[in-house]
Amino acid sequence: MDQDQLKQAAARAALDELREGMTLGIGTGSTVNHFIDLLGRMQPKLGGVVSSSEASTERLRGIGLEPQTLNESGDLDLYVDGADEATRQGHLIKGGGGALTREKIIAAASRRFVCIVDESKVHGVLGEFPLPVEVIPMARAYVSRELVKFGGRPEWRQGFVTDNGNEILDVHGLDLVNAAEMERRLNQLAGVVTVGLFTRRPADMLLIATPRGVERLEPHKSA
Repeated sequence: MDQDQLKQAAARAALDELREGMTLGIGTGSTVNHFIDLLGRMQPKLGGVVSSSEASTERLRGIGLEPQTLNESGDLDLYVDGADEATRQGHLIKGGGGALTREKIIAAASRRFVCIVDESKVHGVLGEFPLPVEVIPMARAYVSRELVKFGGRPEWRQGFVTDNGNEILDVHGLDLVNAAEMERRLNQLAGVVTVGLFTRRPADMLLIATPRGVERLEPHKSA
């Protein structure tokens, strides 16, 4: 199986988590696009759907689903999204697509967060994928200097503006052995909107696609 087929398998497995009448949060990215396409074929009876990005909103409209805002929907029953990197403890790096702030808000407002990934995204410690940090534009240079003090090598994602009108710094080389503490410290920097670490609100379930099948992992149940 190639990587695209693995992404499709992970997305297909997430359909088993749907129940009629659920309010559903939808993430952003190539694996989630497969999930949206499968929703279009399945046409489940949902109580509502909330999207984490303009790109996913347009794709949802293409299958006949009109997203609500989170203010309209209230708390969500289920959030389905991918990740750029994951640990088997459910800790994630997200934001490669630039939607990390809205993704973090939707994750916080959801009763269950199911993360769909292929096995290439799963590592023992986070940090192989550069950490996205969303910043207020005027703070970009200041935050970059502060990130260097943390041991990181920030790169400005030039030409990219988030759906919130902000900019992204992709940070290489951070020590994320204690990712939860790093998330807390980076979020305290003036000018940082949020960081792409999902440790305070990790995934409740990982659906990890492998050539041998999809592994369903619920790290907090087994803890």
